[in-house]
Amino acid sequence: MAEGPGLEGPLLGGPGLEGPGLGGPRLEGPLLEFESEMLVSLLSSDGLLVTSEGMGVDRLLLHVIRVHSDPGSLVLLLNTTPPEQVSTTHTTPPPPPRTGEHHPHYTTTPAEQVSTTHTTPPPPPNSEIPSGERSQVYTSGGVLFITSRILVVDFLTERIPAELISGILVHRAHKIIQSCQEAFVLRLFRQRNKTGFIKAFTDKATAFCSGFCQVERVMRNLFVKKLFLWPRFQASVSAALDRHQPEVVELRVELTPAMRAIQTSILDIMGACLKELKRYNPTLEAEDLSLESTLGCSFDKTIRHYLDPLWHQLGAKTRALVQDLRVLRVLLVYLTQYDCVTFLNLLEALRCGHKNFGSNSGWLFLDSSTSMFVNARSRVYRHPDTKKRMKTNQEAEPKTPATATEGRRELVLEKSPKWAALTDVLEEIEKENQNSAHQPGRVLICASDDRTCSQLQQYIRRGSDTLLRRLYTRTLAKKDPAAAAALHLESHREGRGWAKKRPRDARISKAKGPPEAAKQAFKSKSGPSRTLTQMVGNGGGGGGERMGSSGDEGLWEEEEERMELGLSSDCYYGVVREPLTVIHPLRGCTDPYSLTRVLHEVEPGFVVLYDAELSFVRQLEVYKANRAGKPLRVYFLMYGGSTEEQRYLTALSKEKKAFEHLIREKATMVVPEEREGREDTNLDLARSLEPANATTNTRRAGGQAPPAQPSKVIVDMREFRSELPSLLHRRGLDIEPVTLEVGDYILTADICVERKSVSDLIGSLQSGRLYTQCVSMSRCYKTPVLLVEFDPAKPFSLVARTDFRRELSANDVTSRLVLLTLHFPRLRLLWCPSPHATAELFQEMKRGRAEPDATAAQAAAPDAPDAKTGDVYNPAPYDFLLKMPGVNAKNVRALVGGADSLADLAGLGQEALAGILGHGGNAKMLYDFLHNTADVAAPAHRGRRT
Repeated sequence: MAEGPGLEGPLLGGPGLEGPGLGGPRLEGPLLEFESEMLVSLLSSDGLLVTSEGMGVDRLLLHVIRVHSDPGSLVLLLNTTPPEQVSTTHTTPPPPPRTGEHHPHYTTTPAEQVSTTHTTPPPPPNSEIPSGERSQVYTSGGVLFITSRILVVDFLTERIPAELISGILVHRAHKIIQSCQEAFVLRLFRQRNKTGFIKAFTDKATAFCSGFCQVERVMRNLFVKKLFLWPRFQASVSAALDRHQPEVVELRVELTPAMRAIQTSILDIMGACLKELKRYNPTLEAEDLSLESTLGCSFDKTIRHYLDPLWHQLGAKTRALVQDLRVLRVLLVYLTQYDCVTFLNLLEALRCGHKNFGSNSGWLFLDSSTSMFVNARSRVYRHPDTKKRMKTNQEAEPKTPATATEGRRELVLEKSPKWAALTDVLEEIEKENQNSAHQPGRVLICASDDRTCSQLQQYIRRGSDTLLRRLYTRTLAKKDPAAAAALHLESHREGRGWAKKRPRDARISKAKGPPEAAKQAFKSKSGPSRTLTQMVGNGGGGGGERMGSSGDEGLWEEEEERMELGLSSDCYYGVVREPLTVIHPLRGCTDPYSLTRVLHEVEPGFVVLYDAELSFVRQLEVYKANRAGKPLRVYFLMYGGSTEEQRYLTALSKEKKAFEHLIREKATMVVPEEREGREDTNLDLARSLEPANATTNTRRAGGQAPPAQPSKVIVDMREFRSELPSLLHRRGLDIEPVTLEVGDYILTADICVERKSVSDLIGSLQSGRLYTQCVSMSRCYKTPVLLVEFDPAKPFSLVARTDFRRELSANDVTSRLVLLTLHFPRLRLLWCPSPHATAELFQEMKRGRAEPDATAAQAAAPDAPDAKTGDVYNPAPYDFLLKMPGVNAKNVRALVGGADSLADLAGLGQEALAGILGHGGNAKMLYDFLHNTADVAAPAHRGRRT
C-alpha cells in the first residue's frame, strides 16, 4: 500500500466531472483565495462564469444570493430544480426582519422541512395564485425562484415590474440556447430594463465543445460580453488547493484472470459491432466511433446525434447494432462494479432474451462471446470432472439428466478484488484509530450507486461467503431447484451457515446472525424477479433498488433499522457507530446534494473512494482547504488496466481539452460593444425582422407614413413550453397569453390554429381527440387550421415502406387524415418544417385582417354554436342532421331553414324534400331513411325458475 503524492497524482490530475450542482459545501468558514477572486470579478461586472466541476460554483452562487437577499432589491434565479431550491433555502443564512416573506421559492415546502432559523416562506409565484397576489410577491423583493414559463407569462402581461428588477442569476448557463424559455425571459428583461445585471454560472466546460462558436452563441443569448474561466490548472486555484492537500493512498487493484479475459472478450465484441456499424453506415465519423469513445458516458448522445436524422431509414441490422453496443457498455460496468453472481445473472438473462425473441445481431455466436460466458460461469461455479467416468460406463449407465448434472455444481463464488482491498483499508484505519492518542477518525465510504453501497454494507457486516451465497440462492439457483437443494445440503454439512464467515471476513464483521435466521434464509420465498429491461436500465446509471429486494430482505433489516444516525440524507448506509462508519452513493439519490451534506455532517478523517468520481475529488480538495488544520486521508480503489481507469482518464482529458478550447476561443472572440443590450443599438433586441435592403414607398406621404400598429396573437398558456411564442414575439407580434379551450393560437377573429407535431398528429388521429378538436374549431371559427410541424433534419413518413398495400385500411393514418378533411371541408392543413417557418407563415396570414379579441377567444367553448350558421341553431340537432343520408355541408343550411324541428322534417314528403335539397337522389335517401320500417324481433323474456 503506497502513498500517492496527493490529489494531483497520475490518476487524479486535471479537472473533474459530474459536479453536484447547487448543493455544494456550506457557507461556514471564509472563502478560499480563488473563490474570493471569482466573487469579486463577477460582482464587479456581468459575465459568464465557467469553472471545473466540483470547484465551488455552488458556494459562489450562494454567496451571490446572500449579497442580494435584501427587501430593497428584486433578483430572479433561473434554471434551477426543486431540490436545489430547497438546498439553497436550507443553506442561506437567516435573513433580516421581515425577510421571511421576501424569500419565496417556487416549490412549496412544508414548514417542518424548512430550517428552524427561517420563517415559513410565502406561497410560490405560480399559476395557481391570482395575478394580484403574484404582483404583491414580486413587489416584496428578495431572491425568487420562478420557472421560466410563469415568468414569461408575467412579463407579457406586465404582472412583474420589469423596471424594479435588480438583476437575474442564471444557473446551468450552458443550456441557454436561442429557442429556450430562459433566453426569452432574458430578452424580455433586457428590452424593458437597461440597468439590471445578468450573471450566469456553469461548471460544464465540455458542453461548449459541440457546435460552432457555442460559447459565443450562449453569451449572445445571455447578453453578457465577459467570460470568466476558472479551470483546475489555473494558477491561483492550484496554489490554494495544493497548499493543503489531503493525504492520498492510491490502491491499484488487479483484475482476476477471469475478469481480464471477460473484459477482453467484451472489447473484442464491441470492436466487431463498431466495424459492422461503419460498414453499414460509411458516412459516420470514424473518430467519434472509436473503441475509446464508446467507454465514455456521452457515447449514447453522440450516436443519437448522428443517427437520429436517418433513424427511419436505417435497417433492422443497424438498429440492432446500436442496441447491442448499449448492452455491451452495461456489461463493462457490471463487470467492475458488481459481484460475479450479478454479472452472470445478467448474462444469462441476455442469452434467454435473445433466444426467445431472436433480436440479437449475431454477437452471441462469436468466439469471444463463448469465452465470455465460460469465464463468467467459472467465477461462480464449476462442474466435477465426470467426463471420464461417463465415457467408461456409457453403455452400462443411462444418460444423466441435466438437472442432476447441474445439481452437482461446485460453487467457486469468486470475490471481487476490491472487497479484499477494502478489508485491508478498514483494518489499517482500525489499527490507526487504536494507536492514535486523539479521537478516532470517522470513515466515509463512497460507492457509485445504491446497489453497490448495499452490497458493501452486507459484505462488511456478513462477509463475502454469506453475501454471494445469498445472491446465488436468489438468482441463479432459483432456475434450478436441484442446485438450490445441493447448496442447502452442502452448506449445512460443512457447517458454513449464514452466521459463519471466513477468518479474513470475520475481522471486519461486527455482528453475527442467529442460527434461526440462517435456517430461514434457505427457504424459498416468492418475490418479484427483475426483468432484462430493468437490469439493463439500472445498470448504466445506477439503479435505485437494492439487491436484496425479495421477501427475505427483512432478515437483515432489523439491524439496519437501528443504525439511525440522524443525518440529513436518506441514502446513507450505517455500518458502525464508534468510530462512525457510513457508506453513501455518489449518484442515483433523490436529493443530489445529500452526499455533500453528509460530508460536512460526518466530518470524516478517512474517506474511501470505492469508485472514482472526479467531481467528488474536487469537493474533497475544497473541503480539506477549508479545514487546513484537520487531517484527512483519502483512499482510492481503482482497477489497474481496466475500462474503469480508462473512463476516468478520458473524462480528465476531455475537460482539460474543453478548457484549452475555451481559452483559445476567448483570445480570438470578437465581442461587440452593444452585446449587453443596455442601449437600443443591439439588434438582438429588435422585434422586426425586415430585410436590410427593404425599400420605402415614397408615393405614400413621401415615405414618411406612420408605422402600422403592432399585430397581436392570442396564445394558449400551455403553448409556452415551445419556442414558437418566442419567435412570434421576436418578429414584432404582440403575445397575449390566455387559457383557451378551443385552439392553441388565435391569429384573427376568424382564424384558429391547432398546432401538432408528427407524433402528436398520429396519436390524436388514432385516439379520436383530433376529431373533437376540429369539431370545436369549426363551430367557433370560420377558418379552422391544423398546423403540423416537423423537423427538416428528421424526415418522416405517415406510412412505413413495408406497409404499402394495394388496399388501404380505414385504420391507417393516411385514411384517417383523408376522412378528417372530407368531414371538415373548411379545415385547412398547413405543413411547416420548423417553428421559424411557422412564425413567418403566421405573420403572412395576419396581413390585412382584423385583430383577435381575447375576451371572445376565452369565451369560445366546445359546445358553442356554429360560427357559420349563426346563433339561431342548436349544435346537437345540427350535428344529428349531418349524420343522416343525403344531408351534407352544402344542403344542411337549406334543410334547417325549411323545417323548424325534426318532427316537421319527418312530415315532409319526398317532393318537398327534393325542392329543399335541390337534388332528387338525396331527397329519396333521406325520405327512405325517415320512413323505413325495420322489423326487429322483440327480446325474449326469461321466466323465473321455481
